[in-house]
Amino acid sequence: MIQTREIAAELEDVRTIGIAGHIRPDGDCVGACISLYLYLTQNYPQIEEVSIYLGEIPQSFEILPCMDKIQHSCEEDKEFDLFIAVDCADKKRLGDAVKYFDSAKKTVCYDHHVSNEGYGDVNFIDGDISSTCELLYHVMDYDKITKEIAEVLYVGIINDTGVFQYSCTSPETMEVAANLMRKGINFSEIVDKTFYEKTYLQNQILGKALLESLLVLDGKCIISVIKLKDLDFFEVGYSDLEGIVSQLRLTKGVEVAIFLYELGNQEYKVSLRSKNIVDCSVVAKYFGGGGHIRAAGCEMQGSFHDVVNNLTAHIEKQMLDAEAAALQS
Repeated sequence: MIQTREIAAELEDVRTIGIAGHIRPDGDCVGACISLYLYLTQNYPQIEEVSIYLGEIPQSFEILPCMDKIQHSCEEDKEFDLFIAVDCADKKRLGDAVKYFDSAKKTVCYDHHVSNEGYGDVNFIDGDISSTCELLYHVMDYDKITKEIAEVLYVGIINDTGVFQYSCTSPETMEVAANLMRKGINFSEIVDKTFYEKTYLQNQILGKALLESLLVLDGKCIISVIKLKDLDFFEVGYSDLEGIVSQLRLTKGVEVAIFLYELGNQEYKVSLRSKNIVDCSVVAKYFGGGGHIRAAGCEMQGSFHDVVNNLTAHIEKQMLDAEAAALQS
């Protein structure tokens, strides 16, 4: 793991702090933002203001504390002493909050995306760590981590590791989780409420995605798409699509799952998940996105068939290269 230093080292002469994560926030992003907010407000009384800026929060995370502290509008002009970007591989993915990042006196980036090249004044980036919440655990003083903070960090870790089943889970991840459990958190309820539990409508849209999925590349790649008309019909939003790509990935015989949902006319958000061979981050980065080896994403324009053909061409090349390498070894 990279060498880190405690958050306290970044707080000299700081009175106002802004925090933001990536657009369409997931569990790790939300958990990182809220845990930072709690840690800073509970332990550093000299800080006069801490503001969080995030987009629409998935319903499953509404049980977390301080949801009322999250601001969804960036219309007000502000200049923060310090602005912290978390779980965001590219500054542009901060959305409207990027203006606060650009105007801040000092910026810090905490992230675990391998594609992050470091856009802050200070950067703590570890592409080998499970989640940004695990990274934040290492820059916090353990004695200052309350039960409340531990709960939120745990949410981020379980969501980015798929409750410790993804390849990003390391022995150190399990040790961090154990230390958070020692704070007295109700870990089983956290797992149920923020990872497994879904609303009836979320299950319906998941069912549609599974029912209408298709296999390509000799059954090694599964693809599904949700259109805007589907969102309207089922009365769900983008945040309700969380977890669909991971469910597709579990299909027997599949190496890569591709899940697309429509953002506009011939405009798609793409999520990629792989098991053992394909580096999703390479594919996503080629199309202007980023992420991790086994989980990445991007946005693409074109018809559904054009987008899928472009993606599968890159995926198939990696598969063929891996097969050739295996034959030579």
